[in-house]
Amino acid sequence: MNRGRARSSATRIKRRNKVGRARPGRTRGAKLHRLRRRRPQAGARLKRPRRRRLAVDPVTGAVSGTTEATVRAAYAQGLEQGRYEGGELLLEQSVPPGMLLTGIPLQAVIAAGVETLRPALIPLADAHAVFARMEAALAAGLPLSVVRLGDGEMLALAQDNVMDIATIRSEAPFLAYAGVEVPDLTARNLLAEAVRGADLVGVPLSRKPHFLPLLDPVLRSHGIDVRSLQLTDSLVNYNLHAAGLLARLMQGRRLLVIGNAAHALSERLAAAGFTVTGTISPVRGFADIGRVMAEAGRTDFDLALVSAGIPAVVIAWRLAAELGKVALDFGHMADGIASGKETL
Repeated sequence: MNRGRARSSATRIKRRNKVGRARPGRTRGAKLHRLRRRRPQAGARLKRPRRRRLAVDPVTGAVSGTTEATVRAAYAQGLEQGRYEGGELLLEQSVPPGMLLTGIPLQAVIAAGVETLRPALIPLADAHAVFARMEAALAAGLPLSVVRLGDGEMLALAQDNVMDIATIRSEAPFLAYAGVEVPDLTARNLLAEAVRGADLVGVPLSRKPHFLPLLDPVLRSHGIDVRSLQLTDSLVNYNLHAAGLLARLMQGRRLLVIGNAAHALSERLAAAGFTVTGTISPVRGFADIGRVMAEAGRTDFDLALVSAGIPAVVIAWRLAAELGKVALDFGHMADGIASGKETL
């Protein structure tokens, strides 16, 4: 045998064995299997990556982890965009063509605009003026009603004249809790009559959609001129307390407390040294107004604190108009005192 040919043949066999030597777990079949797993078959659906769920605290609404920073940034961006479109953009569109307004912040422009509209401004009685009128009425034994309009009263008055029933049902499901089962046009008209006849009407200062922006269209729809009313802030109940005038108003007077929190409120008032001569509770909506008035007619009192949702407007007005008493639409102030959150 040729030694060179044998050596060459041995070398080729050695190389072939080296290349073809199988490694543990690396067989040809295993390699093909891996390739098939990596390569999707024709028509197969690709598996989408799982979406990351946000961990949101059910109580506080806080978003945990690094996602919270992302949410806060998005909120800040949206807030900034809203401020621009609701303010700076409107100013931008109001500047005459070919003119430039710079160096004057938006707040200053608004203030200057309001100043030019001063003849259109309507004065509001502050807490001290309201106290003076109530104190004078109590001293003279004259009737006086102080009622307040919030979003619930606005929406109840807006039924089927300013807003359609479906929209009110959708945007104000809380009205049932506040004493009005929509639609209730009888309650709407009675509420309008109470506003027209009340001595002082608290109106909202907030320009959120269901507050002050509804005031003019709602009153006009019932034939009420806003300038014919004696107006105050709808938070007059809180303002009287904050100014230290509420306790002075109640001191030495016989109090009638009306509303679902009447018993707890009466206990707090009695513990603070005030005289409660009657409580009427509960008040179940407009259908209960007749019963409330009948019970009030059998009670000796000077000042009524009425916390009965939207029907409180009608009750306070009727206590003054029919029984000759002083009545204050007391609202959630009753809950604050009853719970101890507000102290006397």
